[in-house]
Amino acid sequence: MLIGILQTGLAPEALAPEMGDYPDMFARLLAGNGFTFRTFKVVDGQFPAKVTECDGWLITGSRHGVYEDHPWIAPLEQFIRDCFAAQVPLVGICFGHQIIAQAMGGQVERYAGGWAVGATDYDFGGTPITLNAWHRDQVTKVPFGAQVIAHNDFCTNAALLYPGRALSVQAHPEFRPEFVDGLMKTRGKGLVPDEVMAAAAARLETPLNDKAMAAQIAAFLKNPQNAELSGA
Repeated sequence: MLIGILQTGLAPEALAPEMGDYPDMFARLLAGNGFTFRTFKVVDGQFPAKVTECDGWLITGSRHGVYEDHPWIAPLEQFIRDCFAAQVPLVGICFGHQIIAQAMGGQVERYAGGWAVGATDYDFGGTPITLNAWHRDQVTKVPFGAQVIAHNDFCTNAALLYPGRALSVQAHPEFRPEFVDGLMKTRGKGLVPDEVMAAAAARLETPLNDKAMAAQIAAFLKNPQNAELSGA
């Protein structure tokens, strides 16, 4: 099964040589599921010719906001709507989670409560899941027809299911602890409050449920009509 990775951001240059860029992280996260991958750098204006060019799609995270004025945002939103119309399965992670919501009529805003960084606990339909996070923006209005399948006190709409169409997650299951540590050292200083980074640093060794989340993503891509997503 060919999965197209729609890359909307770049890993920091200081980290990428050792830890890989975002498509490398997703290939590693989803390894063993029979997927092959093709990357399209939409952040540089590189788009697929059509939504059926791959069997499914995954939109990465980004340092950009979905509400920012970049020339690739509107074409990406249209691509998302075309995926929905053609029933080609789509997964969104962090920025991807937000841009799908915005494209389908939801709303994304910079959250007044600040940042979520590092190991973060979520309630996936009654199942506790811990994943790494790195975000300040949030989906504040859920699109019509989307189902909230994960939340916590900080992030009300932490994962959304668009039945038979898309699955999106605010957290970063592809981020390993060492990458979060690297982000704090390269991008975090002066951007993320010191106390937030200190709390994240204290949880760098917290066990994560990234493999369970990867299994849910893979299940959805393979069978979006019948994937069991009530709990990861």
